[in-house]
Amino acid sequence: MSVLEALRVAWGGLTANRLRSGLTMLGILIGVGAVILLVAVGNGTSERVQQQIESLGSNLLVVYPAATTSNGVSQGFASGSTLTMADVQALQNRQNAPNVVAAVPTTGGRAQLTYGDLNWASSLTGTTQDFPQVRDYQLAEGQFFTQAQVQGDAKVAVLGATVAQELFPTGQDPIGQTVYINRQAFQVIGVFAAKGTSGLGNQDDFVAVPITTAWAYLLGGGQTNVQEIFVEASSAAAIQAAQAEITETLLETHHISDPAQADFQVLNQAQILSTASQTTQTLTVLLGAIAAISLVVGGIGIMNIMLVTVTERTREIGIRKAIGARRRDVLLQFLIESMFLSAVGGVLGIVVGGLAALELPNLVTGLTTLVSGPSVLLAFGVSVGIGLFFGIYPANRAARLNPIEALRYE
Repeated sequence: MSVLEALRVAWGGLTANRLRSGLTMLGILIGVGAVILLVAVGNGTSERVQQQIESLGSNLLVVYPAATTSNGVSQGFASGSTLTMADVQALQNRQNAPNVVAAVPTTGGRAQLTYGDLNWASSLTGTTQDFPQVRDYQLAEGQFFTQAQVQGDAKVAVLGATVAQELFPTGQDPIGQTVYINRQAFQVIGVFAAKGTSGLGNQDDFVAVPITTAWAYLLGGGQTNVQEIFVEASSAAAIQAAQAEITETLLETHHISDPAQADFQVLNQAQILSTASQTTQTLTVLLGAIAAISLVVGGIGIMNIMLVTVTERTREIGIRKAIGARRRDVLLQFLIESMFLSAVGGVLGIVVGGLAALELPNLVTGLTTLVSGPSVLLAFGVSVGIGLFFGIYPANRAARLNPIEALRYE
């Protein structure tokens, strides 16, 4: 029997039970569609996180305090308080770090903002005048605070786009207005342009004030701790050199001779991106694995239906073998039927999964999906492979039937 003849016979057998064939293909459709959709969610999340990390700033390095321990238990990354303004000044000295363009300290906490009868809970960032340059923030209106305002503990604030929208929803110009931050009156002098949200959080939901003002009025008074130092390298090629200079400078200012005992950590943008990528890749694989379970269930459904089909067509198989059909002809026929079910279900699953991936961001705010060609090909290939794998046993069972016993079957 030729392949074309086997295809014709297989098609006839499947169309004789359209509802059963359709329900069997539905299992594969759901499995393939789920794989494509969930992998697209994982890929979209990974892409969004990568964009957000890159938007943190160009040629960026971040200095964190080392983790502290309590009763022998680590309190987590950057939980220490070992960074000071003296460290910032040392890094700003071009003799110490010639590949460093700017070093910006930040400290922060929670901020309860009120304007009129409106209030909004946000995050507070105390920093210096170079913050927009290093962190790649643009101002939508107004201006950022100056060095003189930082040195003078000025009670001025620059609002993130989300904060401005929540406190001034009617379109009123925030510039020059007085808002209360933790019950302290501040004058709004600027509003940042929107950056958006991601797995890193909402980069627009914060308020920036001079770091000296934050220490004096908003963080309990008397505090001068620096939570992070954002450092801009002179170029992308100089990041490694800048990182080495930062490490050497801080070891000297902290009087530490052994780098293994450093009470700080320096991460560059590539390291941050690598860590985030590993996390999102693990998430993508996990989502794909969960969806792949439904593909296996669909494959079991194919095996079940093909076993029923073999039983129902026992006499047909006996007649075909009695008039000269070889074992491989029967085997080919039923393998084609099982693979046809999985292939058609896979194609329909690609269509449904792709459309769902395109539509889902419109239904879920802040969600990004990215359908990748390899995931589509892999899902389709696995579906066809499942049809072959789960179809071998029923097809082999049909091919091994004794023609005389098959003809006697009622």
